[in-house]
Amino acid sequence: MTGTLPIDLLQIECGSLSHPGKVRSENEDCCLVAPEIGVFAVADGMGGHEDGALASSTVVGALASIGAAVSAADLMARFEDRILRANAVLRSAGLARSCVVGSTAAVLLIFGRDFACLWSGDSRVYRIRGEAIEQLTRDHTEGRDLFERGILSAAEMAAWPRRHVLTRAVGVRDRPEMDLEQGQVMTGDIFVLCSDGLTGHVEDRDILLAAGTSAPQWACAALVDLTLERGASDNVTVVVIRCSDHGEPAGRPAAASPATVMLPVRPAGGGAS
Repeated sequence: MTGTLPIDLLQIECGSLSHPGKVRSENEDCCLVAPEIGVFAVADGMGGHEDGALASSTVVGALASIGAAVSAADLMARFEDRILRANAVLRSAGLARSCVVGSTAAVLLIFGRDFACLWSGDSRVYRIRGEAIEQLTRDHTEGRDLFERGILSAAEMAAWPRRHVLTRAVGVRDRPEMDLEQGQVMTGDIFVLCSDGLTGHVEDRDILLAAGTSAPQWACAALVDLTLERGASDNVTVVVIRCSDHGEPAGRPAAASPATVMLPVRPAGGGAS
């Protein structure tokens, strides 16, 4: 899937591709590419739990209904409303089935020159700027948490049997908890959203090489093909967004620190923005 759309002075070119992989018969990943409203997302239904496909499609379906915002703040408010609705739907489904119905969510919002990256779980968002790649997200997994607390070394984390167990996901708690990274888009920036089915088989340098040197849709195909060549033990989904403009590049933004967003619980049937 490809698309281009000027947003303010930005020209957005994007591509996406999702594949069930070589082991699983069903694809529980889902993605959203909506440059017309500045919303991009990857969701991965929680593996090993029931209704993973339902979970990821519920998250993406809710985000697809955001509509055209009038400001960056309005876009964020609409996002919060939709993710709360999705969380409520998944919580209800889980209670009805006496199981967990949850999904990761990695979301990129763009309005004018502003961007916000929000996530829950281990689906990732990368930014390529110049010749460098940076992971904007931090995996919400037991392994990562123990590593950051100094309990596990990097080598121990890589071998720890519960390293991939999620500590956050949409639908698992009454109040969805998401991290936030925000800043300004510079001309030439490339964003890559992906499920852990990709990062389980490719390195950051592979993502940099494919997305940093190729058109977005070709980069998506190249990364999925590489994952398949290496076994593709999980569903794999990739979204690539390339930003350019017709004027001068924006000034370099100040470094932003990640923040945790605790979304308030609101009725699922609340009024739309």
